[in-house]
Amino acid sequence: MGRVTDKLPPTVWVLISAAFVIAMGYGLIAPVLPLFAQDMAADVFPDAEITATTVVVSAFAVFRLLWATPAGSLVSRLGEKNIYITGVLVVGASTALTAFAENYWQLLVFRSLGGVGSVMFTVAAMGLLIKISPRHMRGRISALYGAMFLIGNMVGPVLGGVLAGFGYRVPFLFYAFSLLVAAVVMAVWMPSFSPGKGGKHSAIAPMGLREAFRDRAYVANLPGLLAHGWTNFGVRVSLVPLFVAFAVSREAWVAGAAMAVFAVGNALALPFSSRFADRGGRKPMIVLGAIVAGVFTAVLGFATGYVAVFLLCLLAGIGTGMFNPAAQAVVADVVGHERPAGKVIASTQMITDIGSIVGPMAMGLVVDLTNYGIAFLISGLILIFGAVAWIGTPDTIDRTRD
Repeated sequence: MGRVTDKLPPTVWVLISAAFVIAMGYGLIAPVLPLFAQDMAADVFPDAEITATTVVVSAFAVFRLLWATPAGSLVSRLGEKNIYITGVLVVGASTALTAFAENYWQLLVFRSLGGVGSVMFTVAAMGLLIKISPRHMRGRISALYGAMFLIGNMVGPVLGGVLAGFGYRVPFLFYAFSLLVAAVVMAVWMPSFSPGKGGKHSAIAPMGLREAFRDRAYVANLPGLLAHGWTNFGVRVSLVPLFVAFAVSREAWVAGAAMAVFAVGNALALPFSSRFADRGGRKPMIVLGAIVAGVFTAVLGFATGYVAVFLLCLLAGIGTGMFNPAAQAVVADVVGHERPAGKVIASTQMITDIGSIVGPMAMGLVVDLTNYGIAFLISGLILIFGAVAWIGTPDTIDRTRD
């Protein structure tokens, strides 16, 4: 029997290096985009500027959703590396155009087009992670990949808030440049995996959605992924900067700091949660993480002052850091690395994207009609439901021990 090693494959380091560069660039615009959009939305929709602002944020995810299935098919046909690089370059071009948007409608169009490229490289990245990750290290590799995004998201918002002092357009140009760097990293150092050409498993039929939906763990995982998209990719990105500007300070660096503190909480949880997910099980981390993130998100909208807002963001980040590696590992457990599964992987991304689309728009409307407290309370309860969905469903950890 071959010796099991804990040494990470070199391809993992290539992928996570690109992830860091992308995340840092994304973090640059995270605290700035809602404020940039709000300034333009106020001229067009003076009585519903919050809703109009969240539409700009959600439009990116709408196009991710629309292109998720085509992206999965393209990955299966052309290979993960090619689609990853193409997607990154598309987002880079969209971001550069966003920097030069002159009105609300241009901003909406340019930001929307970035969603096409985003889902291409996201689905490709998930496919690469599944292919290059040994079964006994899925939780840790998923966490490490996520950690690079988190570190980038810690550095990016703070730097983005500082750069915004030179104008809201400057962070977008830096983001476009970082995406070009990520594309070069992948092109030079990531080997190609040619789909269906002489591979060991080229004759094995792909996993289809019908088969995936017969898996209880796959189905139980979906509400949590929906809630994760709703709250952490949607509401947190679109409403937290606006809430901070409303309740604490309108200076861009404060919103950036709140988002960075959330990322710090993620990073603090990852070393423990990823190892526990690989050794103790996926389900405990998913359930506990969703509850912790849900509770502290639910009360965020009632906080006032720097200390309370930053502390709640930190604690919600810890919960998310517990949830995410285990939830991603469940997807890998269900799919396995032996069979093509582009459509199944894309479908999980679609669920997250649906949350990130509906969440900001729905909660933006709630804010316009009521207040931030109700919006964050609803979002926190949705996260908690992601834990409830796992009741009675077996863990998938045993599938890695065959």
